[in-house]
Formats: sequence, C-alpha cells, structure tokens
Amino acid sequence: MKKTNTRKLAIAGVFCAVAVVGSLFSFPVFGSKCAPVQHMVNVLCAVLLGPIYGLATAFIAALIRNLLGLGTLMAFPGGMFGALVCGLVYSKTKNIFATLIGEICGTAILGGLCAYPVAILFMGQSAADIAFYFYVIPFLISTTFGALIAGILVYSLKKSNILGTMQASLKARRKNDD
Repeated sequence: MKKTNTRKLAIAGVFCAVAVVGSLFSFPVFGSKCAPVQHMVNVLCAVLLGPIYGLATAFIAALIRNLLGLGTLMAFPGGMFGALVCGLVYSKTKNIFATLIGEICGTAILGGLCAYPVAILFMGQSAADIAFYFYVIPFLISTTFGALIAGILVYSLKKSNILGTMQASLKARRKNDD
C-alpha cells in the first residue's frame, strides 16, 4: 500500500488556498464569476503534482469558495474539467504549451457545456433563460487569462531551472515515500 506523499499534500493545500484567496480577484462576465487565478493554479498543479491532485485541488477550492460565498456552483465545472484535462495532457506530453491549451479547452468547452445542466438542475434556471452555450464564453475568457498568467510563471520557472528542481524534488520524495 502506498504511503501518502505529505509534500504533495502540503503543496496542494497551498495551491487550494491560493485559488480561494485568488477568487477575491474575479470579474463578472454574463452570468458567470470569472476567477482566472483558479486556472493558473490548475496549470501549476498539472505541472508539479499531476492530474489527480489537480482535480482534487480544484474540487476543494470550489467547495471552500462556495461555503464562504466567494463563488457560485459554476466553480465546480469551471475549475475541475480544466484541472483534469491539463493534468492529463501534461502527464502524457510534458509540453507546457499543450498543457495550457488543455486547460483552456477543458474549462471552456467541457466545463462550459457541463455548466448548463448544473445551472438548470441546481441553480433553478430554466432552459429558456439561458442558451446552451451560455457558459462557454465566460469560461473561455477566465481560463485564457489564467492560462496566460500560468504560462508566464511556468516558462519563467523553467528558464531559471527552478521548475526542474521542484519537479525532481517531488519525484524523489515520492520514490522515498513508496
């Protein structure tokens, strides 16, 4: 049985806190509250922690944001799909640009389309009140800003060799914990 990697859990906790606090810096677009910091966190989780930790971090951040009144139910599909897709893309390709595109497509397309039934089932909106593609545009705007911020940060960390050191530290730790 595998032991829990406490270093990864701690980093995931910090990223979750950054996402929650970062949701204070949001802007409304149509019926959605866009929080680009969540998308930046998704990419950082993908690059450092992997898709499962990224998905868990996005879920917990969305839950905390909703419990504190800092977000809406749209935080769940808006963050979780992007986290999963970009985490899977990075784990398969190790390509940062492809990871950023994965975040944008996962959030805007999959998250935007899944937000529609969430709005109808849980937020009490009728199908006549919202268009089927209503959430795709706001999610696209939010995730593009977040991915841009993450891209600048990750490429800066990579250029200064800090990213490789961080990744190696997490991998070495995981081997010791197993």
